[in-house]
Amino acid sequence: MDNIGSQLSKILDQKNYRLRYQEMMQEVLNDPEVKAFLEKHNDYLTPQDIEKSYAKLYEFVQEKRKFNEQSEKMIAPGYEPQLTLNFHSIDVTYVPTQGLLAYKHREEVRNRIRSINMPKDIQEANFKNYEQTTERAQAIFAAYDFVENYTNQPKDFHKGLYLVGSFGIGKTYLLGAIARELAEAGYSTTLLHFPTFAVDMKQAIGKDLVGEKLNAIKQAPILMLDDIGADAMSSWIRDEVFGVILQHRMQEQLPTFFSSNFTMLELEQHLSVTQRGDEEPLKAKRIMERIRYLTKEISMSGNNRRN
Repeated sequence: MDNIGSQLSKILDQKNYRLRYQEMMQEVLNDPEVKAFLEKHNDYLTPQDIEKSYAKLYEFVQEKRKFNEQSEKMIAPGYEPQLTLNFHSIDVTYVPTQGLLAYKHREEVRNRIRSINMPKDIQEANFKNYEQTTERAQAIFAAYDFVENYTNQPKDFHKGLYLVGSFGIGKTYLLGAIARELAEAGYSTTLLHFPTFAVDMKQAIGKDLVGEKLNAIKQAPILMLDDIGADAMSSWIRDEVFGVILQHRMQEQLPTFFSSNFTMLELEQHLSVTQRGDEEPLKAKRIMERIRYLTKEISMSGNNRRN
């Protein structure tokens, strides 16, 4: 009875498998990068070591071809195959490309900017694209100062900005640019359109979600409330939502920003009258004390850039 090994050898010869295999491996060994790798490690790798690593060399050549062709059929799309030495054998490692690293960085930055009911492009706002005009110079310099001071001493209390000015002059975009700069430095920011949030909070009452939603906002590491005073607030929103947020942030000394069409003095007058027409100046004053503690008022002017 013939030896099983010899029978297998005969089958391989009959089907030309051996010849085809040898041709394939010769092609692999002639690959410029494979040749350079083997020559570099010539003193360490024996012919037997190389033969045992044929499968890895073949994998490298195939995946390198797919990588150069930008094929989606790669084992690890976005990763470049490289040959490495693993004791007395050859292995293939996959190294992320610069493009993949840049994409991951962009995604990490975007994920640090939590935008709630804000314009879609707010996460792409940045200082580089912010037109620096005389009317907006004070706000821009204050924004730069905050980012620099906060990133240098993140554990200290830093007053945020209360940006006030007419419609469309770039208040919201500047908040987004600040958030972007902070995200690049590794810090997370929540940007929130407050009038829409107020509506959401009223709807959350019936779903028993008020506490959950309120905690998520008031505890944000850095919070930016956009369009404060755009709508008349009910006494509940003013005291039990807005006031609670401000109280927590004041106690915890958390960075907070606002944008508004009202000056602080005008906002105080606005908050002193509820949706029902009740006048409550003392409660409005209490709210404003917290806003003044948390922020410094910066006036902005200029053309309406939305039109």
